[in-house]
Amino acid sequence: MKRIIALLLLAGSTQLSIAQQKMLDKLSGNPVFPGWYADPEGVVFGKQYWIYPTWSDVYERQVFFDAFSSPDLVNWTKHPQILDTAAVKWAKRAMWAPAIVEKEHRFYLFFGANDIQSNAETGGIGVAVADNPAGPFKDYLGKPLVDKIINKAQPIDQYVFQDSDGKYYLIYGGWGHCNIAQLTADFTGFIPFADGTTFREITPEKYVEGPTMFKKDGKYYFMWSEGGWTGPDYSVAYAIADSPMGPFKRIGKILEQDPAIATGAGHHSVISIPKENRWYIVYHRRPLHEKAANSRETCIDRMYFDKDGHIKPVKITREGVTKAVIR
Repeated sequence: MKRIIALLLLAGSTQLSIAQQKMLDKLSGNPVFPGWYADPEGVVFGKQYWIYPTWSDVYERQVFFDAFSSPDLVNWTKHPQILDTAAVKWAKRAMWAPAIVEKEHRFYLFFGANDIQSNAETGGIGVAVADNPAGPFKDYLGKPLVDKIINKAQPIDQYVFQDSDGKYYLIYGGWGHCNIAQLTADFTGFIPFADGTTFREITPEKYVEGPTMFKKDGKYYFMWSEGGWTGPDYSVAYAIADSPMGPFKRIGKILEQDPAIATGAGHHSVISIPKENRWYIVYHRRPLHEKAANSRETCIDRMYFDKDGHIKPVKITREGVTKAVIR
């Protein structure tokens, strides 16, 4: 590994041998693509990997989304401005943290916009739709799907989880509170739970924002970000439960800064290749020489589990991951 890191450091300043270049060609490197991008949503559509990140800038300029696709995690193609505020009339600023799902050959992109601070403001969580994962996306509802602060959760950082029974859930929330709600089949609203409530709070200990969920071996893994997004202590923790409703008891952190590599490692997503038991964590972090809040880059590293099903702490790297084609 030390040799690989040394090669990565040399690559920008020294001509490498053919053998050394071939070694680097099999690695993604971190960041996986240039530019300031954060809150990455990593998914697989067909035999392509996709990453949908936030364009990391001041809120007044954070008004569009780019997407990136790859056949192998190493070679990435940029798909610029797949959605912007021109296509979403109610969104004016601060578009971030996209989440995407495919259903019946259409692609639904959930996003937060306007950074609302009260129920008197217009904004919240919206939905856009396209016939292609590269867009262009258009506003699906003409209004936000969630436009209120419910259970003290700011309507941001949305994630859509599909359970094995086919039900879809919206999981979201900032300001230290997280809600879950079951989506209708057409993603235009929500189905109340048996007790008559629509939004159920599932906030675990130390939760701040950035929720995501996946299912493995019959268990529900709920993950989130802790700490302040502008600081070095931003990190990821998780819990495991028997239901997407929890209760979720915090197990511990699995992703955080490495003072020798980068700080502020957080707001992640998970890519899994079930047939090969391969798991990746896609996240953002801040380079050591950067102090500005929005100087964030998108990275990817492997994620592993122990024999008891617990997530092992992730080592953030400069080399990233090896080339991997979906078979």
